[in-house]
Amino acid sequence: MKKTGFRLGIYVFKDAEIIDYAAPYGVISVARRLDPELEAFLVAESLRPVQTQAGFTVVPNYSFVEEPAMDAFLIPGGFGTRQEMHNGGLHRYIRSLPESCLLVSVCTGSWVYGRMGLLDGIAATNRKEPDRLEASNMGKVPIERLAEIAPACRISRARVVDSGRVITAGGIASGMELGFHLLRRAGYEETFIADVARVMEYDRAYDVYRSDFEKAWAD
Repeated sequence: MKKTGFRLGIYVFKDAEIIDYAAPYGVISVARRLDPELEAFLVAESLRPVQTQAGFTVVPNYSFVEEPAMDAFLIPGGFGTRQEMHNGGLHRYIRSLPESCLLVSVCTGSWVYGRMGLLDGIAATNRKEPDRLEASNMGKVPIERLAEIAPACRISRARVVDSGRVITAGGIASGMELGFHLLRRAGYEETFIADVARVMEYDRAYDVYRSDFEKAWAD
């Protein structure tokens, strides 16, 4: 390891997709076995229980007013992002975060950043496989919807896109790869990350997906 410690705050809201936030949380949770200075926690507008997708209810660790210190703030996707795109309280909270805090998303969570104009001039991704409604004439593939929401964004089809401060992942299960990449951005060596994947028995999938990545900024 080069660095110890990294705090990931994950925003939870009504109808957030479970795997979108649970997968990166799980990666950090397992990585804590190797470095207890790592931490993930849930953030919401208030400390009331939050009913996410399919009725799965969670209790946030922090509310916006508590302003927890964190190295990255993650917005998951899910049906609820359609409301969160217009959530002024969330937008103000994001804009209040220090420049050193990474802004990350899984799946349609990037719609929020797109609506705020934070994807203008940079690359980002989103889910590429539609559900039945999205595939019908009444819907739209999420990555195509992102292109409409953020026309000044360069749309990428990579599984994870790192554009510097903003990191987006496309696909419901892509939160796994996002979690591993956040360890990389935190300064952990590849041997550390590979060991986390091994402990999770995800090493073969990690080897496949680690190359489905776009770095869209210069160090």
